[in-house]
Amino acid sequence: MGSARGMAAFVHAIAHIEWNAINLAWDAVWRFDAMPVAYYGDWASVAGEEALHFSMLRNRLGELGYEYGDFEAHGGLWTMAQSTAGDVLDRMALVPRVLEARGLDVTPALIARLRRFGDEKTAAVLEVILRDEIGHVEIGSRWFHHLCEERGLDAVTAFADALRRHFRGSIKPPVSRDLRRRAGFTEQELALLDDLSQK
Repeated sequence: MGSARGMAAFVHAIAHIEWNAINLAWDAVWRFDAMPVAYYGDWASVAGEEALHFSMLRNRLGELGYEYGDFEAHGGLWTMAQSTAGDVLDRMALVPRVLEARGLDVTPALIARLRRFGDEKTAAVLEVILRDEIGHVEIGSRWFHHLCEERGLDAVTAFADALRRHFRGSIKPPVSRDLRRRAGFTEQELALLDDLSQK
């Protein structure tokens, strides 16, 4: 973040995450049938908020003199979407509750860092994103727990099993216990994440 180009690359990386999140939300609507009507309303709402986030970040990129597409981007989020395409429970466990929830862990520190660099505009955008992402992760948590209850599964065991099947990597600290509690994580699930983050 120490140069104008570095700041633009950072904003571009976040914009790319939000672009993927739009597609992930609509994929959750399209791919998984026989879910309650409220499920589809929840994920359509998420798609709308992710589109707003992307637009805000694209506008910020423009203010910095760049456009979306000016930097390379990774496909990690979509790779996870493909990996979890066969089971809505795995999708709810991994995409909102691992990948998107990572934003709950790291965004507060990013906002503070942006303010130290004097970039109040980008910090304000990330504050909106963080507020909304708590709700998005909570939606994932709610439907994950709904599916566990429906299938007679212990949620902590099911979460651990989904991580083992699909997650290649480690849960890196910090883990924001407060924000994840607000997003529907139980104490047992947080303890599991703590164990994984220490390995």
